[in-house]
Amino acid sequence: MNQAIPRVALITGAGTGIGRSAALALLNDGWRVVLAGRRLAPLQETAALAGERSAHALPVVADVTDAESVAALFATCKSHFGRLDVLFNNAGMGAPAVALDQLSLQQWKQVVDVNLTGPFLCTQEAFRLMKSQTPRGGRIINNGSISAHAPRPNSAPYTATKHAITGLTKACALDGRAFDIACGQIDIGNAATDMTTRMSQGIQQADGSMAIEARMDVAQVGAAVLHMANLPLETNVLFMTIMASKMPFVGRG
Repeated sequence: MNQAIPRVALITGAGTGIGRSAALALLNDGWRVVLAGRRLAPLQETAALAGERSAHALPVVADVTDAESVAALFATCKSHFGRLDVLFNNAGMGAPAVALDQLSLQQWKQVVDVNLTGPFLCTQEAFRLMKSQTPRGGRIINNGSISAHAPRPNSAPYTATKHAITGLTKACALDGRAFDIACGQIDIGNAATDMTTRMSQGIQQADGSMAIEARMDVAQVGAAVLHMANLPLETNVLFMTIMASKMPFVGRG
C-alpha cells in the first residue's frame, strides 16, 4: 500500500489490556486507529495515553454482539478515515470458573456472543469495506488463545469459542484471497493485564493445585500485533503464539 495514504486500524476492546496495548503500538507507529468498546471513558483514556498521537485516535462506543451497532461502527470508520486497513478482533470474555454442569445457558450464550458472533459481525463489515475501497484489501487479526490448545479447568465456553475463532480465521484467510484480504490469528499466553493479576497470586492448575504463573509485559503483545499489521498483503502470519516463556503451557497438566 502507498504509505502516503494514512493506514487505518479498528480495534475492538480497545479500552483496556491487550486492545489498549495494540492501539498504542499502532498509534505510535503513525496509524489512525478507531478505538471500539462498550464504555467511552476507557477508550478516551487509551487515546490520551498516546500523547501527541491522540489526535489520530477515534473512540467509538459499540457493542460487537449487536449487528446494528457493528454496522454503525464501521460506517463511522469509513466516514471519518475513508478506509480500513486492519481489523483487530480483540474483544472477548470468559464465564465464571464453575463446574461445567453448573454453567447456565445464559452464561454460555454471553461468551459465544462476545467471543464468536462479535468477531463474525466485525469481519463481515470489514470484508464489505475492504472489498470496495481503493486500494482494495486489508488485514484481519483475530485474538485467539492458547487455552484452545490446553484448556484451563472450568473454561468450556471460553475454550470452545477460541477453537471456533481458529476456524473463522482459516475460513476468512481462504475467502479473502480473491479480494486481497489477509487473515491471521494471535494466541496470547499470560500477558500482564488486569485480567491476569490472579496468576501472580496463584491460579488453579489441571491437577487441582494452585500455582503462581509467570506473566509477560503486555507491550510485547502490542508489538506483535503491530508486526502483523505492518506486513505487506502478499505476506500473512496465519498463526502466532506469544507467551510468557516460563508459563505452564508446554506440558501443562
